[in-house]
Amino acid sequence: MREPMSDASAYLETLRKPLGKLPDPLPLRTLAELTGNSAPRFKCAIMPPGSKSLSNRALLIAALAEGDSLIKRPLLDADDAKRMLGALRTLGVGVEAHPKGDFVVVRGAGGELRGGCELFLNNAGTATRFLTAAAVLAHGPVEIDGNERMRERPLGELIGLLRELGAEIEELGEPGFVPIRIEGRGTLRGGEIVIPTTQSSQFVSALVMVAPWFEEGLTIHLEGEITSGSYIDMTTGLLAGVAGAEVFVSEDGRTIEIAPGGYGCFEYEVEPDASGATYLWGAAALFPGSLCRVPGMHFTALQHDARFPMVLRRMGCPIEYSGGSGNVTGAKALEGLDEADLSQMPDTAMTLAAVAAFAEGPTRITGLRTLRVKETDRIEAIATELSKIGCRVDTKADELTVTPPEGGVDCSAGCEAVTFDTYDDHRMAMSLALIGLRRPNVFINDPGCVNKTYAGFWADLASIYEAAL
Repeated sequence: MREPMSDASAYLETLRKPLGKLPDPLPLRTLAELTGNSAPRFKCAIMPPGSKSLSNRALLIAALAEGDSLIKRPLLDADDAKRMLGALRTLGVGVEAHPKGDFVVVRGAGGELRGGCELFLNNAGTATRFLTAAAVLAHGPVEIDGNERMRERPLGELIGLLRELGAEIEELGEPGFVPIRIEGRGTLRGGEIVIPTTQSSQFVSALVMVAPWFEEGLTIHLEGEITSGSYIDMTTGLLAGVAGAEVFVSEDGRTIEIAPGGYGCFEYEVEPDASGATYLWGAAALFPGSLCRVPGMHFTALQHDARFPMVLRRMGCPIEYSGGSGNVTGAKALEGLDEADLSQMPDTAMTLAAVAAFAEGPTRITGLRTLRVKETDRIEAIATELSKIGCRVDTKADELTVTPPEGGVDCSAGCEAVTFDTYDDHRMAMSLALIGLRRPNVFINDPGCVNKTYAGFWADLASIYEAAL
């Protein structure tokens, strides 16, 4: 029986409320419930906000450049972005954001940052790592701190690398974590450094972005397994291809040479967030014949997460990159995967795990070492939450295997109510929301945590429901 349109409209209005006014926990309706159709499908085109990864890199590079840079479609309406913008202003960088967030003008400081300040970055891991390195260019001390979870996220490797290059850094709490004080001296000598396998690629990216302002530049030799090399490629691509810095990367990606001399201002349009796009593609994957088109996503995007549709194709979903968009169509039947190596796009793992809960057979997801030290331990968190709907999730240090319950996830109207915890982690909330599109009686705790990177997520989810109607 089709639900009265007025009731459906009221639910969509709820999803489109400001984050602070959403019910907590947030009840999710299945597409079948909302449409009264036992085999719902939808076709939609949704563009996520600008990429957090690209926005943070572009903002810092522009802040250090000579002259005024114009950044279009940056991620501004999210907590991580606000922390980065606020920190740059505190460091003496002029930042003028368009009222609607369409663009931002950054008045580059030419490698000269203000010292004598304190930066509180909450749980913005990217900003914390990048600004720790940038603070060595300040004239005077810079203190950096974060919230309780940020004080548990590793920073020791980057501190050690900066000290090796001559930086003076005092650890004010537990060694290897914030709070820290960097005694900025305006620059470092630079030179050559060997970096073994790291806990986070952001440590390498942080050094790369500040290196043009070192007296001798910097040559980095990467040894062992390269952690999330796609994100390092993203950084060097922006620095050289957009800002015009002189950067050489060896064919095997193990040697990165950054010449001294700085770089000039630039104009750049940020790609839509590919990690955010995975939830939209994942929604389409769950409903045979449904189609989700994400404008601005293409196979050659700087973000490796833009290749996530290729993983869904292996599960049976038709995909297409055309007209400057990435398109996914729902599979007739989702097939489990013997192995999905996500070492180059680990942030997509929770999306894949949620989709895999509805596949035929188990799905093994590998290459997830960095997920242990994100906003939460995402490997254990997704295992705990998917077990609430009957999935068996086997975990190892850097992988997990999702085995759906025998006979499939119970999607009957009378199935037991499940409330998913989100661990103050935006990606947990958004990936688990996919479950509620198929399974009745799902609730999401702390739905406002999506504000970290995708403040409009629930409104975009409403657009999927609307398309199904």
